[in-house]
Amino acid sequence: MIAVIDYDAGNLKSVEKALLSLGQETLVTRDRQELLGADKVILPGVGNFGDAMGKLRAYGLEPVIQEIAKRRIPFLGICLGLQLLFEESEEAPGVPGLGILKGKILRIPAEEGLKIPHIGWNSLALQNKGKLFEGLEEEPYVYFVHSYYLKAEDESIVKAVTEYGTRIHASVEQDNVFACQFHPEKSSSTGLQILKNFADL
Repeated sequence: MIAVIDYDAGNLKSVEKALLSLGQETLVTRDRQELLGADKVILPGVGNFGDAMGKLRAYGLEPVIQEIAKRRIPFLGICLGLQLLFEESEEAPGVPGLGILKGKILRIPAEEGLKIPHIGWNSLALQNKGKLFEGLEEEPYVYFVHSYYLKAEDESIVKAVTEYGTRIHASVEQDNVFACQFHPEKSSSTGLQILKNFADL
């Protein structure tokens, strides 16, 4: 059973649909017991860092997510869900993130000819043997929608990078915690393979 955390995130339904298409038993919930009883948990996300942290706190989900991480239940953050796992974001100064992983979320630097938000397909450069990318070609294309990007403190947890005006840490893995800045649920067969790799952990 894969539980998808329900805190009113915009891409919740598309994540659920992608998992169901893979034949995964899926539950969308914000119930503490259901989340802690799941085999795996996904934190989706689109939108504003500060608003999302506010919702997680309002629904009492922050301690549940910390508990999931502590219990080593496989956990996947997607897009804003990746950003929330870190300590802070330039999008919402003074709002602490979950702090499960170390690093900062920075604004993509403005550059002539560079559209922000970054919307579209980019290739990934894989590194450090990420479990999510098993069975994929060397430079898979995935779909991004974001204005802010991750700079992880520890380069060894970074499993994929992409270039968009700057070097973006596009996917990380540490112990039971996995995260992607891109949207696997919108990344065609490549994205489904990534979700399948997570489901098969």
